[in-house]
Amino acid sequence: MDNIMKYKGYWAQIRYSDEDECFYGVVEGLKHTSISFEGSTVKELKKDFKDAIDYHLQYCKEHNQGPEEQCKGSLNVRLGVELHNKAKIKSIEKHISINELIKEAVAMYLKTN
Repeated sequence: MDNIMKYKGYWAQIRYSDEDECFYGVVEGLKHTSISFEGSTVKELKKDFKDAIDYHLQYCKEHNQGPEEQCKGSLNVRLGVELHNKAKIKSIEKHISINELIKEAVAMYLKTN
């Protein structure tokens, strides 16, 4: 089951609350904005998600603000000492930065999965 909903470049993981008997989601990765939505049915959930994104984009437009991106393109990865050393050695052997090595590894992983 795909539990990721996407719309206009935004995505959110969908969850279910047994207590409230509804589906809900929060657009993750935003630091300055909170976008949440819910619905009792999948149809209601999709509509509320799209309405929430459209409202956010309209608000940004009306206030001359660029919409916040979910993922900035940088992250802090803790590899552990052994894996970090192996990655650094491999990056030296390939004459690339360790950052480039990790980007290549993630890209290869995502192509195969």
